[in-house]
Amino acid sequence: MGITKLVLDVLKTLKGPTIIDVARRLLEIDGVSKISIKVNEIDVETLTLTITIEGAEIDFDIIKSILEDMGAVIHSVDEVIATRNSGV
Repeated sequence: MGITKLVLDVLKTLKGPTIIDVARRLLEIDGVSKISIKVNEIDVETLTLTITIEGAEIDFDIIKSILEDMGAVIHSVDEVIATRNSGV
């Protein structure tokens, strides 16, 4: 089984990497082919984001680690799509 889509509710500090930097870094991960980041709310020190990640086989643990390294925290996983390889 492989995760092919994740939709995450993420809180990121205003300081540090931009959402463009976050998108570029996430696209470097093996198995990730598409990133969409939407700003839902801007506070004094934080951004509330919806990050949609698509690809052939997404590793959630790697995604979480990279986001944390970039000053972001996952509030919730709002959607997951997973597929099973044929013949399994």
